[in-house]
Amino acid sequence: MPTEARPTQGTSGSVALVGAGPGDLGLLTRRAAELLGRCDVVVYDRLINDELLGLCPQARRVYVGKRVACHPVPQHEINQILVREGLAGRRVVRLKGGDPYIFGRGGEEARELAAAGVPFEVVPGVTSAVAALSYAGIPATDRTCAASVHFVTGHRRENGELGMDFDALARVGGTLVFMMAVSTTPEITRGLLAAGMDPSTPAAMVERGTTARQRRVDATLATVADASRDAGVASPAILVVGEVCALAETLDWYDKLPLRGLTVAVTRPADRMGTLTRHLRELGADVIEAPCIETRPVPSETLVGTIEGLREHAWVVLTSTVGVRCLFDALHCAGRDARWLAGVGVAAIGSATADELRRHQIEPDLVPDVFDGAHLAADIAARSRAGERVLLFRSAIGSPELSEGLVQAGLVVDDVACYETVLVGDAVDEHERARIEAGDALLVTFTSASTADGFAKAFPELDAANLPAVCIGPMCAAAARAHGFSCEVSARATIDSLVEAVVARWRELRGSMVPERP
Repeated sequence: MPTEARPTQGTSGSVALVGAGPGDLGLLTRRAAELLGRCDVVVYDRLINDELLGLCPQARRVYVGKRVACHPVPQHEINQILVREGLAGRRVVRLKGGDPYIFGRGGEEARELAAAGVPFEVVPGVTSAVAALSYAGIPATDRTCAASVHFVTGHRRENGELGMDFDALARVGGTLVFMMAVSTTPEITRGLLAAGMDPSTPAAMVERGTTARQRRVDATLATVADASRDAGVASPAILVVGEVCALAETLDWYDKLPLRGLTVAVTRPADRMGTLTRHLRELGADVIEAPCIETRPVPSETLVGTIEGLREHAWVVLTSTVGVRCLFDALHCAGRDARWLAGVGVAAIGSATADELRRHQIEPDLVPDVFDGAHLAADIAARSRAGERVLLFRSAIGSPELSEGLVQAGLVVDDVACYETVLVGDAVDEHERARIEAGDALLVTFTSASTADGFAKAFPELDAANLPAVCIGPMCAAAARAHGFSCEVSARATIDSLVEAVVARWRELRGSMVPERP
């Protein structure tokens, strides 16, 4: 955990009331991300996406989450925390689900800050009252059936009453959206029916809107309370009543995503999760991040001698993006730059490694058609003369098929470890670990043999036979099978191909599963 945040020298404290949005990370505003990236303290609620905290690793975290009838940190104490931290000269982000001012008590917090003379700003967030409907295929308004939309809190007042004017709500027409209404839905629907609203009016409950675990329960005003209860709908969820609900089946784009319903564990190193997890989430998957390996570069100073002798080689071979970064760090440490590679062939094992080279202004001379060590060795051998030297700049546990193939072709191989791969199963977040141990994951992805080894080590009690795996490359699959996983192998050793294989495997698996929607 971060150490105690200290006020930034020369700055006064301030508080930003920031809307975190409804759950989908992609709906966070740029201003919110900017403030999170430089705050000293983040004070956050229960319903925010925990991954947002990864945007502020430097900040001290203060959790003030609430549940129905459970307020471990009362609102007046939250107000005091914000005032105290602001007056202490710290930059504070008050991270609130949805929008701060839409049933978020942001107005109360802002008034306290203003009264105490603490500078503050408000960063609007995408409210679930709109976003959850959009993801569920329900437009808040539509010219054909809803000219207005009305947001109503489903919370009871302190005296236990709802305090709703049901007659006015029944007369107003349009779309009625009740937030925080899971426990009060029976009373709300009875009130609307008693006020004369048509029992057959379309209605829906949207649970965990905009997240991979979103569900929509379709019903009518007369049946939605029972349908939601029978489906086990839990907070957070919103109740929507109005003719627009009848459009859901036609306009539901989110449930049509190819990976909807899939919970998949991703085992890549934490600093390399981004591309794969983003692709999977864009296709509707719920991703459990379980980094089971870590890459640790060796000190660049120890590689200076290798860099000085690099030009004695016909080829320098890179087998990962990490290796490319280590190469250029070592070049810099040796007082060299990309020009030092002039006259040396540069080979990359695959497209990702090649792209990383291009980011350093180097166009690789060779990328095999099949992204593995055997094909890379064969292609280098075909372009080389016996006795030429090849420098492998890679992991300390690099695959032997590459070096052995080069040696068999009569080449002299210098296999230099520029980083080590360490199994770090204890790095998995406690919440994510609990989900895997509970059997939430329906699929796991492995991008190297070491990720399979690391995952097996991190979860020794897991029944691998009941968790299908999708792997990059035959060596990765061999390692996974050795631990008992049944494996599918992507057609090519690329993230895009791995994702395609996940889609294909999920299509096979879900055919035998009971649909989630009631």
